[in-house]
Amino acid sequence: MSRLRFSVCLPLLACFTASFSAVAYQNDKGPGDKFDAKVRLFDAHFKEQLNKNNIPGGAYAILRGGKIYKISSYGVRKKGERSKVDDDTVFRWASVSKTFAGALTAKLVEDKKLGWNEPVTKFVPNFQLKKRGHTKNVQIRHLLSHSAGIIPNAYDNYLEEGWTVDKIIPRFKRVNPICSPGNCYGYQNIVFSLIEPAIETRTGQTYKELIEQEFIEPLKMKTASIGYDGFKSSENRALPHVKTRRGWRSARVTPNYYTIAPAAGANGSVTDLAKWVEAQMVHDEDILPLSVVDTVTNKRVRTKKELYKRDWRDYLSDAHYGYGWRIYDFGDDTLVFHGGGVTGYRSNVAYAPEHGIGHVILINAETRLVNELSIKFWSDMLGDPKKIVRLRKIQQGR
Repeated sequence: MSRLRFSVCLPLLACFTASFSAVAYQNDKGPGDKFDAKVRLFDAHFKEQLNKNNIPGGAYAILRGGKIYKISSYGVRKKGERSKVDDDTVFRWASVSKTFAGALTAKLVEDKKLGWNEPVTKFVPNFQLKKRGHTKNVQIRHLLSHSAGIIPNAYDNYLEEGWTVDKIIPRFKRVNPICSPGNCYGYQNIVFSLIEPAIETRTGQTYKELIEQEFIEPLKMKTASIGYDGFKSSENRALPHVKTRRGWRSARVTPNYYTIAPAAGANGSVTDLAKWVEAQMVHDEDILPLSVVDTVTNKRVRTKKELYKRDWRDYLSDAHYGYGWRIYDFGDDTLVFHGGGVTGYRSNVAYAPEHGIGHVILINAETRLVNELSIKFWSDMLGDPKKIVRLRKIQQGR
């Protein structure tokens, strides 16, 4: 359904404009037809695949009409133990954290506390690249769209070795840009998280405080948190698992990626992540207005590599990045999407704004199954797009 806007004028009051997404229909046809049957089939498939692949635990949520429709959880929090995963079990959300950073920044820009075109060096003066003159043109907008012109995942290896961000930043003087800012895509974690000092400088609050204040508390997220301490403080948490020759083995949670909170610092249950997706679709003007959602989901840079990824390549006719969100052309339909992965965890979150359908998956194991399950869900709900994608590739000479 399309987004509708309307104006209201009352006597003695100024005209005002309200907006909403016309998706809240429980009886819509097309993708919504036989919805219950499709949900039951997916539930059976989800449970079957977790069992087949010996996945320790997982949970999913489905939204319909922009509202939470179903939440289910299966398996255990730790392999070999009896503690069950439930709807409030905390997982690491990994790179899905970027969706929060994008929304918070967009709100601050609307409040005129930040500007998309402000140079990053204003807030992080010791961030410099090898090519003279390049760095001064890297702006806030380039951080959140991964278009700073830098090779993908720059210095993530140092982060994984336990280096502090302060120690890593000076190393960027050795990096030669691969394109001018805004002209190409290179997925980043450390560079993306340079938004944190910009936000904190302008607001006088910590990034963690602002995410809690702007999103976690208003949305009544009971399990969500930012940071390593937030994760460790939850008794009902799913432990990470990695694959070995003997099967899945529980691993240690390290604080490394928590040091770049905007890129990978969020935690929470499937219930709270579903609330976050609901917020994208409902557009509460006090929490996440339509103007902010439109800003972060506007296509900023094309992400051609996504079109060749093993799991998604047969299903995507095009792909872009906004501010903290991916925008997939799933055949002729739009999916607003993000995935996440850190040691022992995988997450996927997506919604189809024109259909009012959303989907969340959290798994406490390093597995590509999360993508297969997402693709299965969206193919069942929106229709298999492979024929459309093949035709588009032929037309584009790919």
